[in-house]
Amino acid sequence: MRNTNLPQTLRDAMSSIAKMFETHPVRPSSDHATAIECITACYACAEACNACADACLGEPSPGHLVACIRLDEDCADICLATARVISRLTATDKTVAGALLRACETACDLCAKECGEHGGKMPHCAVCAAACQRCADACRHLLKEAA
Repeated sequence: MRNTNLPQTLRDAMSSIAKMFETHPVRPSSDHATAIECITACYACAEACNACADACLGEPSPGHLVACIRLDEDCADICLATARVISRLTATDKTVAGALLRACETACDLCAKECGEHGGKMPHCAVCAAACQRCADACRHLLKEAA
């Protein structure tokens, strides 16, 4: 949680999430830092994927990027849903939360691979691939902790 390499806005977002967890009357069994990293990574990935899809559409000939755009959009939606569910601490259904984390991990891995293939020529895809990889790793980490 004390990663000073993160941009200030991301550190602020993590701080807000941490404050909500600290003031919440329900105390989750998992480590706050792991859940906060996952939630933050999900939100950051959703935005990166949204921006990447838009940037792909802005390319001179976006026809060959249909799969990338589709994965970006699917990944963004799954990341948002995952972050929202993981943020809810009251009466968490671990089956649902686990299924979402696994779906998010899969979507992020697929999107990171696809964007990684375009990243050499399109820097926005390289940025998106990195955000997807961070999110997939955060989901895996939280799943291991919850097991």
